[in-house]
Amino acid sequence: MKPDSLAIFHSNDAMPRNGDQHYSYRQHSDFFYLTGVQQKDSVLIIFPDTPKKDFKEVLFIKKETEHARIWEGEKLTKTEATNLSGIEQVVWLSQYHTVLHDLIKNSKRIYINGNESQGAEDEILTRDLRLGNELMKRYPMHKYHRSQPILRNLRMIKSPVEIELIRKALQITHHGFDKVMASVKPGMWEYQLEALLTGSFIHDGAQGHAYEPIVASGSSACVLHYITNSEKCQAGDLVLLDFGAEYANYSADITRTIPVNGRFSERQATVYNAVLKVLRETKEMMVPGVLLEELNQEVGKMMSHALVDIGLLDKSEINPKDSKKQPYRRYFMHGVAHHLGLDVHDLSDRYSPFQAGMVLTCEPGIYIPEEKMGIRLENNILITDDGPVDLASDIPIEIEDIEAHMQESEFSAIDHS
Repeated sequence: MKPDSLAIFHSNDAMPRNGDQHYSYRQHSDFFYLTGVQQKDSVLIIFPDTPKKDFKEVLFIKKETEHARIWEGEKLTKTEATNLSGIEQVVWLSQYHTVLHDLIKNSKRIYINGNESQGAEDEILTRDLRLGNELMKRYPMHKYHRSQPILRNLRMIKSPVEIELIRKALQITHHGFDKVMASVKPGMWEYQLEALLTGSFIHDGAQGHAYEPIVASGSSACVLHYITNSEKCQAGDLVLLDFGAEYANYSADITRTIPVNGRFSERQATVYNAVLKVLRETKEMMVPGVLLEELNQEVGKMMSHALVDIGLLDKSEINPKDSKKQPYRRYFMHGVAHHLGLDVHDLSDRYSPFQAGMVLTCEPGIYIPEEKMGIRLENNILITDDGPVDLASDIPIEIEDIEAHMQESEFSAIDHS
């Protein structure tokens, strides 16, 4: 932060669902990252240069009332909030505006936290942005700055504790996938597979899904963000599952593609192994110093050759005269990686080279609508100075392993006829 600056961070709003009902509460990832506090109606102020030495960092929490305790349960005490966050100065939320005004008078700059995730559009103003608009009107002589560039650099590099939480989320995800492989059979509905994942995640202590899961059988697998999960799984089809558990607010994100009837056809196996080969080769390139754009370019070359090998492209199409029109994008139209952490598409700078401690997905795919087949494979990769570490390496991905798991599980498969 620049000298004489304070930064303000709010907990998430409780989002209305319908009538007087709200969606399940999920803490703002940045607020949770800085405080470890899950409780709503909370605020953090950071002011390193404040003349009030006890107010370099202040956490505001809502004081419990008898009414709230009965209807919502107990809230944090000041001592509990300090023990949880490490912040010594904890103040009741009712004093927030008074304390904020006093601190702002002694500052020159104010950092406001917006939402600058890739592809995000702030159609709904967060508490941080609403407050920022109010402060700019009330204190127009101050200078205002963005918190996200600083947070980006912090959150991209995962601490050992964060890596262990992602590993735990992946362990729970692995168990859910085992449940699916043990149960899938022709005639099941996609939503039944989703239900198996949901139940397994919650049973194992996860908060639930880290994002809306994709359970896409047959041609539905060619719709990249298919989340209706409403079709019947037919014999001979593949089902693409893009899913991950959320544990302690940290995300897993894997994709597996499996045969509904337990065995890949020859053509399915050919395409599957082409995708798996690209995943293996891409993983080895995920080392410090590489740029995401460079990785995508190299994967495009690999994918072009893979598509020639399986008969979808001609060799003459590999190096088009117009570099913007890459033929491989007819069958592979998305990027191969994104950062992972507190959010499934974690806060990141796509123009920053890979560094040790980053965790990214690796997810090549081939989508062939005319064959009613989409295959994507995705693992989560930890960047280290000693080479990439595949955090999902123990989750079955080889054809032989998947078929063996599914055949072994036939005796326990659920009858959905």
